[in-house]
Amino acid sequence: MANYIENLNKTIFMPQKFDFTAIDLFAGCGGLSLGFEAAGIKTIGYEKVLDCCNTYKKNLHSDCNNLTITTETDFPKTQIVIGGPPCQPFSRRGKQTGKEDERNGFPAFISAIRRINPKIWMCENVKGLPEQNEEYYASILAELQSLGYVVEPHVVQLVQYGIPQNRERLVIVGHHGGFQFPKPNGIKITAGEALGELATQIPEDAIFLTPEQDIYISKYEKASKCKNPRDLHLDKPARTLTCRNLAGATSDMHRIKLPDGRRRRITVREAARLQGFPDWFEFSGSLESQFTQIGNAVPPLFAYQMATAISQYLKENA
Repeated sequence: MANYIENLNKTIFMPQKFDFTAIDLFAGCGGLSLGFEAAGIKTIGYEKVLDCCNTYKKNLHSDCNNLTITTETDFPKTQIVIGGPPCQPFSRRGKQTGKEDERNGFPAFISAIRRINPKIWMCENVKGLPEQNEEYYASILAELQSLGYVVEPHVVQLVQYGIPQNRERLVIVGHHGGFQFPKPNGIKITAGEALGELATQIPEDAIFLTPEQDIYISKYEKASKCKNPRDLHLDKPARTLTCRNLAGATSDMHRIKLPDGRRRRITVREAARLQGFPDWFEFSGSLESQFTQIGNAVPPLFAYQMATAISQYLKENA
């Protein structure tokens, strides 16, 4: 039980020395940056949501520039660019407005790559982008390749990288040849191993489902032909954490059933553990904002593995 928690808190910490610097575009609360800094890569964040910037600055060595990123935004020169261009236009939950949607962050991301000309870059996005927007996705890859990079897309099952949830994401890496994408460790961590003692506790701020909610959920799951109740099964990895099922209309989707039969929503700290954040990491803003930040974040434990591979690549190609 303690192995995941101990490994997480031991691995994700702030070193005193940095070997490289990375710009993190659309940085969110800093999940990607946190993993990179733990691997010895200093980050400079850019994010338009103030709560996210406040969380970033509270926990990381570096500053977070609170602004809306455009194709004209100026950036310093760095060897690495990372980021998560907003994915709402391509999400399965969205309206599939794609490249014309003003929330599409890819034009700004590509513009930044063109002007910064880093030695290596990576971006993280929704798994459904290649499937549901094939033509535009192909144009993104072609434009990035035209900048002189070997462009490698990977659909990653994060449960294979030690993240205790069934989360799949698209990770695209651009380099000049020879980069080794980190290999899965194949060790599956259950929700129970991740939550540890928290799973059986009743925190002071616990939010219990009302009898009316229990009835509604039972009817919903029956109507949707759900084979198993969507409680958090401690003997398995958790279902994917998203801003929608943590803070949105379906925020009761992640819940713990106690021995006495009552069910409660998971807490911010529990959600953070399932998303690969160490216990010392603190979030800013309202409860809804904190859950949204967690649901949108790149798991720092996976980011650390990407950063380690990128650092090794740069050292071998100095």
